[in-house]
Amino acid sequence: MGTNESAENYLETILVLSKQIPVVRSVDVANELGFKKSSVSIAMKNLREKNHITVTDAGYIYLTESGKAIAEMIYERHNVISNWFMSLGVPEEIALNDACKIEHVLSVETFEAIKKHLSK
Repeated sequence: MGTNESAENYLETILVLSKQIPVVRSVDVANELGFKKSSVSIAMKNLREKNHITVTDAGYIYLTESGKAIAEMIYERHNVISNWFMSLGVPEEIALNDACKIEHVLSVETFEAIKKHLSK
C-alpha cells in the first residue's frame, strides 16, 4: 500500500473526527492524538503531497478518495479486531490499544480470514 503506520493513523483519525464534527482542522487532529500541532502540520503536508487529503484555505481537511479508502480499511480493522478482543473478555482499553498496534501490520489475507471466521 505504501503508507506508513503514522500516515494510516492520521487518515483514520481524520475519518473518525469527520463523523463527530462538521469540519476537521489540524488542531482537532493534534488534540485527538495528543501530538504537537507542529508535528501534525508536517504530517498533513506529507499526506497532501501524496494526495490523500486536501486542505482548504481555511484549514479544513478533507480526505481524498485514496485517503478515504485507506482510512476506512484501517477503521474497519480497528473495529473488527477490538470488538473481537472484547468478545474474548479483554478489557476495552487494552482491546482498543492492541487493535491500534495490530491493525497496521496484519496482511489482507489474515484480516480477511479473521473476518470470515467471525462471521460464522
